[in-house]
Amino acid sequence: MSEVSNSRTALRICPLCEATCGLVLTVEGSRVTGARGDREDVFSQGFVCPKGAAFGQLDGDPDRLRAPLVRRDGELREATWEEAFAAVAEGMAPVLERHGGEAVGVVLGNPTVHTMAGALYPRLLLGALGTRNLFTASTVDQMPKHVSCGLLYGDPDAIPVPDLDRTDHLLIVGANPLESNGSLCTAPDFPGRLKALRRRGGTLTVIDPRRTRTAALADRHVAVRPGTDALLLAAMAHVLFEEDLVDTGGLAPHLDGLDRLPEALREFTPEAVAAVCDVEPAVVRTLARELAAAPSAAVYGRVGSCTVPHGTLASWLVDVLAVLTGNLDRPGGLMFPQAATARAPRPAGPGRGFTLGRRHSRVARHPEAKGELPLAALAEEIDTPTDEGEPIRALVVSAANPVLSAPDGERLDRALASLDFMVSVDPYLNETSRHAHVVLPPPPPAQSPHHDFAFNSLAVRNQVRYTRPAVPLEPGRMAESEIFARLVLAVSGAPGADPATVDATVVSRTLGHAVQDPHSPVHGRDPQELAAQLTGADGCERRLDLMLRLGPYGDGFGARPDGLRLSELLDHPHGIDLGPLRPRLPEVLRTRSGRIELLPEPIAGDLPRLRQALGHRFDEMLLVGRRHLRSNNSWMHNLPALTGGSNRCTLQVHPEDAALHGIADGQTVRVKGAGGEVTAPAELTDAVRRGVVSLPHGWGHDRPGTRTRHASADPGANVNQLLDGTLLDPLSGTAVLNGFPVTLSPAG
Repeated sequence: MSEVSNSRTALRICPLCEATCGLVLTVEGSRVTGARGDREDVFSQGFVCPKGAAFGQLDGDPDRLRAPLVRRDGELREATWEEAFAAVAEGMAPVLERHGGEAVGVVLGNPTVHTMAGALYPRLLLGALGTRNLFTASTVDQMPKHVSCGLLYGDPDAIPVPDLDRTDHLLIVGANPLESNGSLCTAPDFPGRLKALRRRGGTLTVIDPRRTRTAALADRHVAVRPGTDALLLAAMAHVLFEEDLVDTGGLAPHLDGLDRLPEALREFTPEAVAAVCDVEPAVVRTLARELAAAPSAAVYGRVGSCTVPHGTLASWLVDVLAVLTGNLDRPGGLMFPQAATARAPRPAGPGRGFTLGRRHSRVARHPEAKGELPLAALAEEIDTPTDEGEPIRALVVSAANPVLSAPDGERLDRALASLDFMVSVDPYLNETSRHAHVVLPPPPPAQSPHHDFAFNSLAVRNQVRYTRPAVPLEPGRMAESEIFARLVLAVSGAPGADPATVDATVVSRTLGHAVQDPHSPVHGRDPQELAAQLTGADGCERRLDLMLRLGPYGDGFGARPDGLRLSELLDHPHGIDLGPLRPRLPEVLRTRSGRIELLPEPIAGDLPRLRQALGHRFDEMLLVGRRHLRSNNSWMHNLPALTGGSNRCTLQVHPEDAALHGIADGQTVRVKGAGGEVTAPAELTDAVRRGVVSLPHGWGHDRPGTRTRHASADPGANVNQLLDGTLLDPLSGTAVLNGFPVTLSPAG
């Protein structure tokens, strides 16, 4: 029988960006040979981008590791799984015994949230290690939004998203969803949703120093100077107060601090910010007036407004503008999604609130945010001795490549080489995992189940979907959930224990708390009887079933017979639509006051720093990053289908700036920053404003010892090497990756 005759199709939710589109895979034998959009998917309805279409190439990349690697005599060599976990236990034990858990760090990369195991097990790993040293990609991306929402609403994960399908006016700040497919806003076919906004007579405004594909679609593009978004948004809020345009509508009973905002924003007039932002005062006033006049409006700010010196203030002001115009928690404005696996709503009332700086990093004393330390501080936490606490001597790294994604990769590269022990859970031997003593490769995505825990809590429509593995595990592979469970056991000193005990312990603990909670649908019941009702092929599925049953739409283990459970999801392979976003105040509030705290102390304390920026004068070129539709940070550059074309590591320069610096199109340019210098070919374009250059993030695949042949053949330049790691947003610890000064000169 020929291989073609074994051809079949299988469903899979795409894990390659935040849009979470449904795919139909063509599978021949055990090989994925094609991917197209699933037209029956309740959320994506057939949309697919180039990344999803290239799913088969990523799934079958010959450079993906097929077996664990263990360092022996200085070299990484293939080993059995038993040998690998024994090596983990053997390597981690002396560090824990001599120095304690605080000598261990855990680093989680962007792809971690794109897998079920990445969502379910890292917290267990931290507990097993006894460490609080957590570093994630959030502090080079999105932490300002978590911090601002934590301060406003008491919950750093209560992030309202633009109600794209019903809004009349959308203001986008520092985001390019036509390339990124959305970020902290899960929306399949974001481009189609923006075009639908225009078709129904709505208005799209984009604030960005580049004329991106999204800006080209807009009714108005404001080419603001990089890093000044907070000033521009503050001036818009000032105009709303000055011109008596504030109308909070039904939000009034839920607000605390509204009366203090006018004085806090008094100095940020359109005239005061004009020179710094390079935006005419009349334009600022028009932006504010249009926002207030729209029947419904939403402001959406992302990476460009977060990875700047005032990222938390800019993120805070996005929500403040929604409040001042009555566009928070109502259709067409900013709304709070409700994921099927989230905790069921509790009665409204005061909560514990959100606190910053419960501890600080050992060297530079950076405050933690949401339990995380700045990724930019990882190198110094390893290589710098101090009188307080132990340096990090061991790392567990999951799907992260901070040598490329964090500032000053050269220093971090050296620091990683000095570790006593390092474990990487990664499918590739990349610029970071090449330093590991043990590498544990998860299987290709077609061989893994998929449910989006994090992204469904940011989705523009409530829905729930789950896909089982499209292809059985190949011989010699291990499910990612089992890898993490065994890793938890190995660092606990029990590498040979049954991994099923890890999930069973979580189930038992969760049900034990639930039956004692008077607000739970299972209050007072027998946890063992409830555990016996759980279904699923493995511990990972049983935990999903548990979360669904206890969630806001769940069956409550029979308390609501028509509610959700795993078996119902399996009966609906294209997903279950749970309806449009709905108002959720005050149930989402967990502040100590029980209200939206509009001017929390950390924000008020940082506003003087923003006032100082009013006097800043720019006499250097400023660098910004950019996104590519066919890429997602550093982890897709090894696929021929997703490189080339527009997805190239070029330095975009305005023609007039190029002439000033003696740079020709295509010429190699030397770019210098505070942390070092890189070279890249010039791409002359008037899509970038004067005084600004753009270099994409995630490149620099030129180090030895990696096994990513295609990426290494065209390595590009690591833009983060231009930074020395000292420039951070102080509230969130987020690295300033946009709007920092550089100098240019023709190379050679």
